[in-house]
Amino acid sequence: MTTQQKYQLRKFLKEISSQRAIHTELVTVYVPSGYDLNKIINHLYDEQSTASNIKSAGTRKNVQGALEKMIQHLRVIGKTPANGLVVFSGNVASKEGKDDFRVWSLEPPVPLKTRIYRCDKTFVTDILDEMLAEEVEYGLIVMDRRDANIALLRGKTIVPLAKTHSQVPGKFRAGGQSAQRFHRLIEGAAKDHYKKVAEYVKEQFLHRKTLKGIIVGGPGPTKYDFLELGQLTTELKDKVIAIKDLSYTGDFGLQELVDKSEDVLAQEAIADEKKIMNQFFTMLAKEPGKVSYGRNETEKALKMGAVDILLLSETIDEKTIEDLSKIAEEMSSKVALISVETREGVQLKDLSGIAAILRYAISG
Repeated sequence: MTTQQKYQLRKFLKEISSQRAIHTELVTVYVPSGYDLNKIINHLYDEQSTASNIKSAGTRKNVQGALEKMIQHLRVIGKTPANGLVVFSGNVASKEGKDDFRVWSLEPPVPLKTRIYRCDKTFVTDILDEMLAEEVEYGLIVMDRRDANIALLRGKTIVPLAKTHSQVPGKFRAGGQSAQRFHRLIEGAAKDHYKKVAEYVKEQFLHRKTLKGIIVGGPGPTKYDFLELGQLTTELKDKVIAIKDLSYTGDFGLQELVDKSEDVLAQEAIADEKKIMNQFFTMLAKEPGKVSYGRNETEKALKMGAVDILLLSETIDEKTIEDLSKIAEEMSSKVALISVETREGVQLKDLSGIAAILRYAISG
């Protein structure tokens, strides 16, 4: 996926994800690559007919109106694009009883394999979210003293990797055992459990280059004991970005961990932007010859092959982003699109929205 495609997809998703309805009346359709668009249109006509049975007059009108808007839009498109098509339609008026029917469509940057029809209070964006996050993975560890599950989070998809069960005894001790001896047995078995989990984590995560961070969760204090006593390598400990209290373990625990970590994951994306912009401003102060800013100076450095990382504010026009990104890709320069959600991002915007960290110093 090119930088321009990522930018367009991120911008598209930001607008789509902000839409909400009071009732289940926003229509999402995913058309797979190579699928006959006429079959989709016929299906939508059938859904229009079915929607006539909806009891609520307002919801019925909104669903049928969204479907009609989408059908008209698809007839104009005429043929499924090479990578498939994603279409969203609905009444997005800010007040109930008002009409503002809108339709959005996008050819995804990679071929679609899934067909979806959904009517809900929000648009379905999971597959597009995963396309945008395909190069980033987070490790998930959910555990208590009895069980542990290890998984990856790719986009919004949880990919199970391993699970293990401990030999920690239950609460009731065998006859004749003293309380002290039973406590030693429990603690010894728990440490063995932590060590075993640490070995699984090392095996699954240590050499995974796309792993951006690790999130640990579980009921009670076990997760803290594991990080302290589980012999996890320093490299992996340093990747732990959050520890969450959970009500569950197992598959339910993994989903609960993801749900409770949405704030952390959002902050991680912003943290990346802050890190790269802080690198730029530090170099601007200490090694000004190894950075550039402004359209002319930065484009000149790009064409010389001197740019290591091109920094582009998402506030600049799409053609400029596309033109500069194309040159960067030809010169094997990395491209970072920077939002204005941070103070550093606003500073880049004020510097014309275009800057670069250079591979070597160049004279003016």
